[in-house]
Amino acid sequence: MYEVFIDGVQFPVAPAKLDTRINNKNQTITLMNDGEVNLLKKPGLTDFSFEVLLPNVKYPFAVYPDGFQPATFYLEKLEKLKLKKKKFQFIVTRSKPNGDLLFDTNIKVSLEEYEIKEDAENGFDINVPIVLKQYQDYGTKTIKLKKPKKKSKTKKKVAVASKKRPSAKTAPKTHKVVKDDTLWAICKKYLGDGSKYPEIAKKNNIKNPHLIYPGQVIKLG
Repeated sequence: MYEVFIDGVQFPVAPAKLDTRINNKNQTITLMNDGEVNLLKKPGLTDFSFEVLLPNVKYPFAVYPDGFQPATFYLEKLEKLKLKKKKFQFIVTRSKPNGDLLFDTNIKVSLEEYEIKEDAENGFDINVPIVLKQYQDYGTKTIKLKKPKKKSKTKKKVAVASKKRPSAKTAPKTHKVVKDDTLWAICKKYLGDGSKYPEIAKKNNIKNPHLIYPGQVIKLG
């Protein structure tokens, strides 16, 4: 014995047949050396398909927990689930004639499609094939990307080394020798090059550049 509940509403007549398809997403590939192999993936969503009878006449074998409802009541329920894109709970209980429970199905699903079949052989009753698909809750993650800072249009200042201006001071033309002076030290001080002392010695008629005496006037230019 079956009892079918769609979004909390028990349908009056349980389907004679319920097909449950448990899908998988495994993938086969062919490797060069090992041949065909199977890549095991996470299971896919489960599909349910069945056909229910919606009577427009009150039958003793039908179930009406809240009193008799015509077929339009259940059709309107299905239409709302489809148009509003609403997920809902699908429950099927299975029990023995003595009432002992076998097992049940309780799963969140979405209404994929349904068909309304009217046949003169069924009188005023309607048959409705229904296809449901398991619904898996999921969440989306948002990532905030920071915009790169705009480069400043102002030109970077480049430091330019200033050239040393030539000293306004001019070297004196003569030097009066004092105690502890040497011709090399005098040339270094005034001419910037102590090795010029032979030239200065020649200019001053100094035979021995290592012998100079205090009070002696040395011509530099």
